[in-house]
Amino acid sequence: MTFCALAIGACIGRAEAAGCSFESQGEGRVTAVIDARGFRLDDGREVKLAGIEAADRTKAAATLSALLLGRDVTLRGQDDTPDRYGRQPAYAFLEGQEMPVQGELLRRGLALVSSEIADKDCAAALMAAEAEARTARSGTWAESGVIKNAESSDDILTGIGRFTVVEGRVLSVRQAGATTYLNFGRNWTRDFAATISRRIVPAFEAAGLAPKSLENRRIRVRGWVEARRGPRIELLRVGQLEVLGGN
Repeated sequence: MTFCALAIGACIGRAEAAGCSFESQGEGRVTAVIDARGFRLDDGREVKLAGIEAADRTKAAATLSALLLGRDVTLRGQDDTPDRYGRQPAYAFLEGQEMPVQGELLRRGLALVSSEIADKDCAAALMAAEAEARTARSGTWAESGVIKNAESSDDILTGIGRFTVVEGRVLSVRQAGATTYLNFGRNWTRDFAATISRRIVPAFEAAGLAPKSLENRRIRVRGWVEARRGPRIELLRVGQLEVLGGN
């Protein structure tokens, strides 16, 4: 996915061809849209769209209603275990479509790619759709400040507990105990940092993203903002990080 971040146009076709083509989890007709990421099928199942976070909840819900109400969908995914609210996480496909409904919400700038996608092909497909909206300044991307500046710690801190995208240059990479810190500022107790647990580092190295190699690089990270002295985003998957260019 890093290569797609560096040359997104060349990746869109390939990524969409692969898509999120997981095993089928069943089919059904949509009878109700519950919220920006959820709907109900005629057999009573409630489904949560996997792989995305809503950026504009009102418009996303309205778009889902227009796309899905009264229509048959095929559910695909790697795990159909319901979440704690009883909703089945899945990628929803309309007949004849190679991209899931999630891709349409991303293309319209009504959603962001989440930090929870383990499959690299699916992640690449959704990231390509998000990039289309970002380039076209569609939906939420028409507004300024969707991507937070890594140097603006106070601004990032206003989003504690929220899914956030942050961009900036890594000034230093330091390890403290079992945690590696990608520091975007010089004050380690106040400035923004992305963290990588020691057990996750091998996955980043295998993807050509050894933490130390990121020093002085511009990157984009996404995830849930926590306050640990300064604002932090924990990187649990390679797909949460994009390299944006050279030194």
